[in-house]
Amino acid sequence: MPYQFLTIRRDGPVEHLTLNRPDVRNAFNEHVIAELTAWARAAHDDPGLRAVVLAGAGKVFSAGADASWMAKMVDYSHADNVRDATAMAEMFHLLNTVPAAVIGRLHGAALGGGAGLAAICDIVVAADDTLFGFTETKLGILPAVISPYVLPKIGPSAARELFLTGMRFGAARAQEIGLAHAVVPAAELDDAVARYVTEILSAAPTGVAAAKALIPKVWGHHPTDAMAITAEAIAAQRVSPEGQDGLRAFLQKQKPGWVIEP
Repeated sequence: MPYQFLTIRRDGPVEHLTLNRPDVRNAFNEHVIAELTAWARAAHDDPGLRAVVLAGAGKVFSAGADASWMAKMVDYSHADNVRDATAMAEMFHLLNTVPAAVIGRLHGAALGGGAGLAAICDIVVAADDTLFGFTETKLGILPAVISPYVLPKIGPSAARELFLTGMRFGAARAQEIGLAHAVVPAAELDDAVARYVTEILSAAPTGVAAAKALIPKVWGHHPTDAMAITAEAIAAQRVSPEGQDGLRAFLQKQKPGWVIEP
């Protein structure tokens, strides 16, 4: 489908998804939410998709909510707000569960919902001058919709500090608390992202998808409670075509068929 606020570029099994509202710092509004939701639904049904690079056009990744969109909320009823927030929650859920690896390419700023987008990425590569912040309390609201994705990344202790204060923090702190995985000079951002894409393309596509789905099922469970889940997961993957291909390739000291080299 044609998008107004997203730019899509496909490179084989890799999709480059770019927020494209640079004039408003790639801020969210209801239209951006609708387009990201539509993109995510399509990605769930795309068996050829193995990696996604999520980026922002212009000077920043995403500065959060659009001021003009927020102005409309002043006159929303409680029911209007629930409907609006539910649409955004559905978007984050669909993005979070895309079966391919999602790599965030962050620069400039990732604030509010932009920091929430960082949290749904499997891997975040940030320029070293990127500013982060869960700034909602500064506006009299709270980071509610993004919290199910942020909390598993940064934990409740960091969330208490950063949610309550709404303070901004740098890329080094984001890496320290688990919101970013690699921090590099801005000039090295694309090379760092490309290295992660190469790693993903050397892993089995169904293995990546299954591993991504396994994490939330196991996280927080006692090992004995997770036994049945983990045993079934590894058994299913071992007998799958890619599992068989990978095991044979390992034993024969060959490369499995899914590897795509740069």
